[in-house]
Amino acid sequence: MATYRMHIAGLDRDLPICKVTEDFYIGAFIMFGDAELTVACARELLKLAEGIDYDYLFTAEAKSIPLIHEMARQSGAEKYFIARKGPKVYMPDPISVQDRSITTLGVQQLFLGSDDAALIRGRRILIVDDVISTGGSLLAMEALVAKAGGTVAGRMAVLAEGGAAQRSDIRFLEKLPVFNADGSVK
Repeated sequence: MATYRMHIAGLDRDLPICKVTEDFYIGAFIMFGDAELTVACARELLKLAEGIDYDYLFTAEAKSIPLIHEMARQSGAEKYFIARKGPKVYMPDPISVQDRSITTLGVQQLFLGSDDAALIRGRRILIVDDVISTGGSLLAMEALVAKAGGTVAGRMAVLAEGGAAQRSDIRFLEKLPVFNADGSVK
């Protein structure tokens, strides 16, 4: 499998190049199981978050969970929120929004229990993700925060993929290119 070498938060990693469509490939950034990378990215994102006035961190299931946990641990935050991809029996009266991500086939939903929504109401929320690409998941998280009555204080990710690197409303550590079928950068 072809890979793309990146320098992220002071560390080098080889990202597998994965097919999304016949002529569109991405570098798969997976933090699961890489404690060293998770700790380093959390540290660097918290530096980027300086100056953002927020009450809580918020992400969507699943790849960003270790990241947001480590950010909370390093910053001393006692609570953070995770939008789930399905309703859970322990979620009282969940609220939901639709989500479309390039790494997930089809449309899915993000859910948040009304108990968490009550804590978000009237609060400033910093949305965190591992990769922002088309912005579909980001829009869904923003919509869920709004539905819960919170305000988005900022948006950040470890990587901004393709055109997302041109956005001025997100903070990120590195740019991740997209690829052609032959592995060359688009």
